[in-house]
Amino acid sequence: MDGILILNKPAGITSFGAVARVRRLAHLRKIGHAGTLDPMATGVLPLFLGQATRAIGLLPCTDKSYIARMRLGVRTDTGDCTGKVLETRPVSAGKSDVAHALPAFTGDILQVPPMYSAVHQNGQRLYELARRGEVVERAARPVTIRALALLEAGDGDYTLSVTCSSGTYIRTLVEDIGEALGCGATMTALTRTAAASFTLEQACTIEELERFAAADLLQEKILDVEYPFNILNDVVLTDKQAVRFRNGGFLSLERVEGAPPVGLCRVHAPDGAFLGLGETDGAKQVLRVKCMLAGRDESGNLPCG
Repeated sequence: MDGILILNKPAGITSFGAVARVRRLAHLRKIGHAGTLDPMATGVLPLFLGQATRAIGLLPCTDKSYIARMRLGVRTDTGDCTGKVLETRPVSAGKSDVAHALPAFTGDILQVPPMYSAVHQNGQRLYELARRGEVVERAARPVTIRALALLEAGDGDYTLSVTCSSGTYIRTLVEDIGEALGCGATMTALTRTAAASFTLEQACTIEELERFAAADLLQEKILDVEYPFNILNDVVLTDKQAVRFRNGGFLSLERVEGAPPVGLCRVHAPDGAFLGLGETDGAKQVLRVKCMLAGRDESGNLPCG
């Protein structure tokens, strides 16, 4: 079973826990995910099954979109409502103040990863240090907030929509907005509405997947691994080129129609079968195999016809 399954992750479960539940439903050991969600967060968690796990690190679009709930006047040790309250402050900021603060956090910004995060530092994850009560200096990292808007406001609670680059911490964004307003803030809810070109409308809950699995219909919810790469150039090889590509050989760009001058492209056999991703080597003027994503037959061999 190869392909991509879009899960609407529920609150109260880790991304690893969600993968484990789907692994049991699909009777498949090899499952990976693109973009970890905190246990309190819900929404889009793309799961890559079987051979598709090879594609996770090559996705051409890694941006993510969220709906976040922010409460002013409260600071916690985790940056969200699951943590210990560190401080409460009076709130004088109103809806217009929040709206006027947002442009400063749009575009390319620097963000310090939270202590409760999976970032490695000196061989340990930050959350391991945080659980021991340790706080260490963290270097700020560049992230991009492509869009940031205020959706709802009332009684110190505000709802924001965010579209951002991979690696952005929405908890930290909320905290930074709170500091700019002079009262602090913490995140009280988070839903990821899109990730790596996958949307919430495509996602299934775990309960829905359980019903599909019980009816032996789970395969119908699995997207082809080629789906997230549809924005790339499409190259159709000849029979001989397809055999060479499947065997890991280089192809001369002079003899490959449609290959981009640089970067990745989708590669198909003459019969339309998706073979995987190729990458142009401009210096050598060849197309080489970047990632083989073709399915395998029952003996474990790549198809050659």
